[in-house]
Parts: sequence; structure tokens; C-alpha cells
Amino acid sequence: MAAAFNGFGQKAIPFLKALDFHQSREWFLENRDLFERELRDPFGDLIEALSERFTAAGLGLRGDRKKSLFRINRDVRFARDKRPYNRHLSAILSPDGTKMEQGVFFVHIGLERCFAGVAWWQPGPPLLLAMRNAVATRPGEFRALMKALKKNRLELDAEGCMKRAPRGFEHVKDADLAAAIRNRHFAVRHEIDPAGIYGPALVDELVDFALRAKPLLDWGRAIEARVPMD
Repeated sequence: MAAAFNGFGQKAIPFLKALDFHQSREWFLENRDLFERELRDPFGDLIEALSERFTAAGLGLRGDRKKSLFRINRDVRFARDKRPYNRHLSAILSPDGTKMEQGVFFVHIGLERCFAGVAWWQPGPPLLLAMRNAVATRPGEFRALMKALKKNRLELDAEGCMKRAPRGFEHVKDADLAAAIRNRHFAVRHEIDPAGIYGPALVDELVDFALRAKPLLDWGRAIEARVPMD
């Protein structure tokens, strides 16, 4: 039987607001049932519904409620901000269902915003170098990717890009190529209307976004396949 997502609970965002206010393990444990019922369990349903739909669509992305969700607890060991809980809950679907792969689908439900992304996010040095080389040496393929994304109402995320060209790419002068090479990741995003998280139509919305972002997945996977394995 197909996995069913019926929407997040009406108290999902209010729970996050209250958790952010209290930032207390005691408060969280007292309200754990609310967290699980309104936020965590529906998120698991969403992941498994998306996994089925992505598989059927040949997107090569999957996940499950055990492996895909990030913890709501923050890792504060090396952080100045010692608040123990996040203001959001998020999850990743990936080629192998773990959080270790590149070329992923990301979902974020939070206080500031709700969004989804398809990303090669901060890839390791060999893959990032290969992607930059692909932009510089196969500009036609890269521009075809940009054209396909634009047609699909998407554009590359420029967040966190370098201010100057990385070493070895100073010779790339075309503005569009130079801008792409300064990226530390290659990603597209889709803003989710927070009012739309409470019903099953969210699944169709996210599947539509993933299909529109498929050119980025295909471009990255073709490059990844040419990177020598360690």
C-alpha cells in the first residue's frame, strides 16, 4: 500500500515556537508526545510518500523515517550558541537513503521559513573541482543546464559563494561561468508556503519541484561518474 501523508499537525509550528521559547530538555520531554504526533511522525510519512513517488519517477532519491530525519537537538559542542534545540525539523532523501551522499533532496520545516532544495551541497574537494572544471571546459553543457532550470522556473542558489575566483580559475572571464565557479555548492530551492504544510497536496508540490530540478541532478551525476574513486 502506498505511503500516506495527510499533512503536518496544526500544532506543528506552534510547537516549534514554544520549544524555541523554552529551550529546555524538561519542557521538551513533557511535550514529546506533541512533537511526535504533530511534527515528527507526519514528517516520516512525508519522507516515505516522497520516496515512493521519487522512485516511480526515476529520480534516484529515497529515504525512510529512521534514516532521513535530522535530530531536532542541536550539536552545541563547538557552538557559541548553546541553545539545545533547533527552530526547525529537516530531512534528506538521497541516492542510497543515507545522509552521506551528494545529489540530494532536502526538506526544511521551520519558524523562519519552509523550503525544499535539490543540491550538491558543499561537495568534497575532488567533486567540487570536477564541477568547476566542467563549467570552465564544457560551458555549452553548463549553459544548457541553466537554460533548462530557467525554463523550469529555477535558478542556482548563490548563497555562500566565494568573492574571488578559486585558484586555477582566474582565467575564466565570462560572467556567468565565473559566477558559477565561485559557488561552494550547486543547489536550487523551492519556497513552501507555510499555510500549505497541513494537507496532502504538499507531496505533489514537492514532487513537481524535484522533477523541475532533475536537470541539476543529471548534470552533477554525469560529473560525479567521471571522478576517480579513492
